[in-house]
Amino acid sequence: MKVYLVGGAVRDQLLGIADEFTEKDWMVVGSSSKQMLDLGYRQVGKNFPVFLHPGTQEEYALARLERKIGTGYKGFKFDISSQVTLEQDLFRRDLTINAMAQKAGELFDPFNGQEDLNNGILRHVSNAFSEDPVRILRIARFAARFKKFGFKVAHQTHQLMSQMVTSGEVDALTPERVFKELNKALSYETPSAFFKVLTACGAYQKVFSSLDNQVHQNHSNSFVFLDNLNTDKAHIKFSIWLKDENRHNIKALCNIIKCPKQYQQLSELVSQFYQFSQDFTNHSSNEVFDFFAKTDILRHKDRFEDLLSTFKLLEIDIVPIEHLRDLLKDINISKLDKSDIAKAIQIEKRLIIDLFFKTVKK
Repeated sequence: MKVYLVGGAVRDQLLGIADEFTEKDWMVVGSSSKQMLDLGYRQVGKNFPVFLHPGTQEEYALARLERKIGTGYKGFKFDISSQVTLEQDLFRRDLTINAMAQKAGELFDPFNGQEDLNNGILRHVSNAFSEDPVRILRIARFAARFKKFGFKVAHQTHQLMSQMVTSGEVDALTPERVFKELNKALSYETPSAFFKVLTACGAYQKVFSSLDNQVHQNHSNSFVFLDNLNTDKAHIKFSIWLKDENRHNIKALCNIIKCPKQYQQLSELVSQFYQFSQDFTNHSSNEVFDFFAKTDILRHKDRFEDLLSTFKLLEIDIVPIEHLRDLLKDINISKLDKSDIAKAIQIEKRLIIDLFFKTVKK
C-alpha cells in the first residue's frame, strides 16, 4: 500500500500558489476497500470508493481504471483492483498538469505535466478526455483561473473539444454541473477566459443556448469586461455577464441551469434597468417611481444594494439613485395618515421623487 498526493495540490505547489487552504487529494495504490476500513478510514464514495482519513478527514481514493459505458460523466464503469498502478490512475485524468503525483518529496510525472505547467499549456492526457463532457467546462475554468499565468489551451485539445461538441457529447452535461463550473469560473479574477474557451470550441452556444449568442459572436474580445472587477460576489458578475440579455432569455437560462434565485432576480433587474440607470435624472418622476417600485427597495434592501454595486461596476453614476434611496428610506411613517397607510406611503414617495426632480432640473 502506497499513498501519493495527486492532482491540484501538486500542480498548485509547483505553480507556487499552494497554501494551507489548498485542498489535498490522496491516491492509494495497492490497497482495497476492506484494508482501508480495517485501518479506520470511513468510506464515503459509492461508484468508486473514497475514504476519509480517521485523523485529518482528508479524502483518500483508491487507484482506479475507468471504462466508458454510457453518456455523460456518470457513464463510466470503474475498476479498483489492487493491481491498478500509479501511472494507470494518472492516465485517466483530464489534463497533464493534473496528472502528477508526489510522495516524500519525489515527483511522479509520466505525462510531462510539469513541462506543460512551465509553458502555460492546458493539454489533455489522452483521447479518453473526450469521454467526459464535464472536462470541457473544467478546462475552460482552468483557463480562467490561470489566465494571469498566461495559460492557453493546446491546439490538439481544442480540436478534441470541438469534436465533442459536434458529436453531441456535450449535450449530456447536467444543469447542476454547468452551474457549478460556471460559478467557480466567476469567482476568479479573470472569468472572461472561461467564456472565450467555450465559445471557441462551440460549447458556449450549446451550453447557453437560451442566450442571444450573436452578442458574443460579433466581438472577438467580448467578455473582457468581466475581468478584474472590484467584487468577489459571483452573482454580481453573473448579472454583469447577462446585462445585455433580455429578461426572457435570462429566466430561461436560470431555469435550465437551476441557479439560485438570487442570481436570477438580480440579473433580471440589471437587464431591465441597466440602460435606464445610465440616464437616470432625465427620466420622468413617474418612471423613477416605477423603478423604485419594481426594484422593491424597502423589502429587498440587500438586493437593491447589489443592484447599485452592479451599476457602479458598470461605471454608472449612482449618486442620484443613492440620494433618492436615502430620502425614501427616511420616510417618517408615524406622521402619515393611518387610515390607509399603504396609500399614504405611496403618496409620500411620489412627493419626495417630484421634489427631487424639481431640484435637479432647475
